[in-house]
Amino acid sequence: MSEQRSETRLARALRLEPGAVRLAAYATDSTPAIKGGREEGQKRLADLGPGLLDLQSKLFAQGRAGDRRRLLLVLQGMDTSGKGGVLVHTVGLMDPQGLKITSFKAPTEEERQHDFLWRIEKVVPGAGYVGVFDRSHYEDVLIGRVRQLAPAEEIERRYGAINAFEKRLADDGTVILKCMLHISPQEQKRRLLARLEDPTKYWKYNPGDVDERQLWSQYAEAYEIALERTDTEHAPWFVVPSDKKWYRNLAIAKLLHEALEEMDLDWPEADFDIEAEKRRLAADTIGASDGQDS
Repeated sequence: MSEQRSETRLARALRLEPGAVRLAAYATDSTPAIKGGREEGQKRLADLGPGLLDLQSKLFAQGRAGDRRRLLLVLQGMDTSGKGGVLVHTVGLMDPQGLKITSFKAPTEEERQHDFLWRIEKVVPGAGYVGVFDRSHYEDVLIGRVRQLAPAEEIERRYGAINAFEKRLADDGTVILKCMLHISPQEQKRRLLARLEDPTKYWKYNPGDVDERQLWSQYAEAYEIALERTDTEHAPWFVVPSDKKWYRNLAIAKLLHEALEEMDLDWPEADFDIEAEKRRLAADTIGASDGQDS
């Protein structure tokens, strides 16, 4: 069974407040629980890398040894909020062999023939992995609600289905870390304009993003409802101010590091006779005559 997790100062600062959610009450350009500016923040992120990698490696090794635990990072946010940036600058600090990153696009025709969670359940990370959802099952109660892609009663059903799904994951050993990357419409506009000024970023620009901007208030309301209805002890929401990219990257790295630390990970014990294996290797004469050191 899942256990209630303890909270660090950063986790408390970013944890969604209980009760009715009003995103306007959460500043998008603040830096809760982290002092200093961009340069210091980038240095602290780099310094955090080795420890993050060490903990992730222990989780992966434990998974190979039969431990059921895994970690799932869910990234949600408006267009340009920085999901890709988190993958590069934060998730990129970890070992790819122990990562499972899934980016969810519009459902295929096959996926539409099933329940909305069908395609999600297929890519849940296995034991020992850090899984990352770049967008997720929450698209089905966000864009699904705003664009009326499903009947209202179906959208309502999905909130409960999400909670039940996440509870099953938690009970099976999954630590779930859900981060809403919170940016302002002004910052989104700046980032979209920056893409149009840089030929190396044209590929990131989607004219449809401007159309979606016109529905900003509807999306904000959809996020507020989703956050309020799906914030649980086993799968809490963290609202990460994301106007400052350096803060967003560092904050999520620290949340990941703290979640892995709380798992009390260590290297698995050997399931073989160490001394016997040493003797076998000492007696092994393969390659002994070539005089070469590896």
